[in-house]
Amino acid sequence: MARYRLYPTSAEEHALLEHCAHARFVWNLAVEQHRRSTEGQRRTQGFGEHCRQLTEARAESAWLASGSCTVQQQALKDFAVCTAAWRSGRSGRPSWRKRGRHESFRIVAVRPDHVRRTSRRFGSVFVPKVGHVRFRWSRPVRVAKSFRIKQESDGRWYVAFATVPASVPGPGNGAVVGLDRGVVSSVTLSTGEMYRCPMPRSADITRRRRLQRRLARAERGSNRRQRTKRALGRLTVREVDRRRDWIEKLSTELARRFDLIRVEDLRIGNMVRSARGTIDHPSRGSRCKARLDGRILSNGWGLLVRRLEDKAAGRVERVHPAFTSQRCSVCSYRSSENRKSQAVFLCGRCGHRANADVNAARNIAAGRVVTARGGGPTGPPVNREPRHSASLVAVSEPSHR
Repeated sequence: MARYRLYPTSAEEHALLEHCAHARFVWNLAVEQHRRSTEGQRRTQGFGEHCRQLTEARAESAWLASGSCTVQQQALKDFAVCTAAWRSGRSGRPSWRKRGRHESFRIVAVRPDHVRRTSRRFGSVFVPKVGHVRFRWSRPVRVAKSFRIKQESDGRWYVAFATVPASVPGPGNGAVVGLDRGVVSSVTLSTGEMYRCPMPRSADITRRRRLQRRLARAERGSNRRQRTKRALGRLTVREVDRRRDWIEKLSTELARRFDLIRVEDLRIGNMVRSARGTIDHPSRGSRCKARLDGRILSNGWGLLVRRLEDKAAGRVERVHPAFTSQRCSVCSYRSSENRKSQAVFLCGRCGHRANADVNAARNIAAGRVVTARGGGPTGPPVNREPRHSASLVAVSEPSHR
């Protein structure tokens, strides 16, 4: 989506917040119905049934009737899409939305006159029940059938038009690269280059802790608590903006330099799953696991691959990550003892020595997947070259090569 900064007036901001409240209320009602239906093993209601119930609710509630029917119906449509993704295993279960954290809504059926340019630097977008709201015309606006308006945690408003950006053309020389994502080095290329995602500065970390203590002491509903939450939101948005800017620049550079980009097919959601355990069976090292999860999320692993797939459409391949860090990229010998430390790789057969992340990136670039004897990547390791018919899978080269 192409995102632009929105500048509503005080009256317009109040109307936008009302739209957000309506969309959030309708969404939470759908979540409650869905959970009761799944717990009672009853048939869940679809989008059509939800729209019929929304019509009845608008007839009974003056507050809902004062809002836009389009905004409320699209919240139900988003819920239907999220539910379908949850059933197919592509995302998590739809959860509750909270005021102050989920302030957004979507508008569809956008006509050409709904978006217009008013000056060299500004334009306006039409919002039902609000009118034309001014936004910053930072780059050309492409024709879109829908857009989403959202308020960030620092109070800034944005409008995002649902348009598919044009792909970045490749160099056409058949260059292939492998990407290894890590914590110390955010991205390591098979060419030996290492990139590190911008991390929060020590001053920002100190200020965040101070604001969190102030927020814990503030009274709920007070102006002081609201100001502290906005200050915390500004720190968070600043950190997210730096990470997004780094990912956008890196993904554009990789899409321009290489014709084929291979990455590990990581299940990041499973990797950062909570390790707190239960009262009867408490886990060990959960604090260290929480720190590791924070570092994984702060490196933007998932967003980088998504932006690569957008910009280098059809030129990104996902490789199974099994044993890419234990296999020698020179002689293909695999052993857990090859990985001496986080940064050192030393092959026990040929003596090849390299940075561990660079070695893994070269295995990813070659498209090699090594599995244990027996067919599964979770079996016991073998210290010899596996048979090609059972354990070695090579990803086919692209057709243009």
